[in-house]
Amino acid sequence: MEHRSLNTALMWFRRDLRATDNAALHHALRSARQVWCVFVFDTDILALLPRQDRRVEFILRSLHELDAQLATLGLEHGRPGVHLIVRHGRAVDDIPRLAAQIGAQAVFANHDDEPDALARDATVRAALGEQGMALHTHKDHVVFERSEVLTLAGKPYTVFTPYKNAWLKKLDAFYLKPYPTARHADALGAVPAKMVAPLPTLAALGFEPSNLAELPIAPGSAGAQALLQDFLQRIDDYGGARDFPAVKGPSYLSVHLRFGTVSIRELAALARERVTPGTEAVRSGAMVWLSELIWRDFYHQILHHHPHVVAQSFRPEYERIKWETGPEADAHFAAWCEGRTGYPLVDAAMAQINQTGYMHNRLRMVVASFLTKDLGIDWRWGERYFAQALNDFDLAANNGGWQWAASTGCDAQPYFRIFNPVSQSEKFDPEGKFIRRYLPQLAALPDKALHAPWLARPMERLAAGVELGRDYPQPVVMHDEARARTLQRFSVVKGAGPSS
Repeated sequence: MEHRSLNTALMWFRRDLRATDNAALHHALRSARQVWCVFVFDTDILALLPRQDRRVEFILRSLHELDAQLATLGLEHGRPGVHLIVRHGRAVDDIPRLAAQIGAQAVFANHDDEPDALARDATVRAALGEQGMALHTHKDHVVFERSEVLTLAGKPYTVFTPYKNAWLKKLDAFYLKPYPTARHADALGAVPAKMVAPLPTLAALGFEPSNLAELPIAPGSAGAQALLQDFLQRIDDYGGARDFPAVKGPSYLSVHLRFGTVSIRELAALARERVTPGTEAVRSGAMVWLSELIWRDFYHQILHHHPHVVAQSFRPEYERIKWETGPEADAHFAAWCEGRTGYPLVDAAMAQINQTGYMHNRLRMVVASFLTKDLGIDWRWGERYFAQALNDFDLAANNGGWQWAASTGCDAQPYFRIFNPVSQSEKFDPEGKFIRRYLPQLAALPDKALHAPWLARPMERLAAGVELGRDYPQPVVMHDEARARTLQRFSVVKGAGPSS
């Protein structure tokens, strides 16, 4: 048995809901002779969520699998009675209390660089310190974090391509090695019978069932692995297929990355394996996917170095923009949220997020551009809506994506490049398969008329049973007019060059 300096430690799971290749769990098991595991349904977070929330269900179902994984690891090492302890309360209270109760010398957890999480961890660290305990946190959620990839001048990157090049240059097998938790699982501690309790029900947490069970979303590590194996059969085509919302192109792993039911190291390693050898097609699909994983790291290090992005534009000069406000802006925002803008691709995308909690990445760009550039509405409104609606909501990526679309962020879309929602529809959903799936009232329109029903011939609309204003709305704005207003709106920062 290896030397372990601690008697008892507590492993605090957060956004890392798996027992395999988990940095904090690995360090806890190597450091202590007895490790207990806990997850806290933090009421400080839950209080902000709608009563039907697919994410809470996803977490709860993933915890059942995590509990089973830990129990199995215990049994494999002759340690029956290993369980995941689940608490429902304030983490800042429950973690120090539980650590004291079990006589832990330290608590182990993985990093979470969101500002609220850092504040929570600072509070927990202080409370533990008063009891003579330590809080040890580790990198697990990204490949490279914080200040691991810097410019030659020692500054954080704010432009993606040079960051990506430096990221790839730094990458080697060491950074992608999995943490062999199973090897050290003999340290898992049996939970005393008086502390063993079934996982809480959704109702006990104060939530109602959503439609998660009806969606093709399998929580837990098993769900992640099934998606991954399916995607690896399609990864060669990813570069071309990922832009078409009616095509099965993406990996659909984003929700699993968000809650840590899959390891980012595993995904990056699999992509990297496929980038080097083989044909051009293999290289391109895997490389494009790896680039998407690098974007994720990029936005996390932006949040770390520039936490002001949570509430403000990354580029301060863009705070001078006067976004639309008042009753008309409120009405336009409601139309956008509810998929009533009169632009079928935008409305179908909003129907997708409202019905499933998922939105295709190309469509995230289209609807964000429409809200900020066609409707002239502050990106923060859309960001907040996505934060409530997305299964895979992640502050760093959501904020980065919204600021990219609004042209206020680092390495953002230039303000004068404005997505045309009709041409985007014609290009990426040419046969209207995606639109018809989510807007069945337009299904009978011919393909060409589907992208802009107000331009369809009256006889086409009549034959399809589509009356504008009754079956489907007129456009809330005309794109060309809105584009001119946007160029005028952004003129207050005209001449501001891209951030370097």
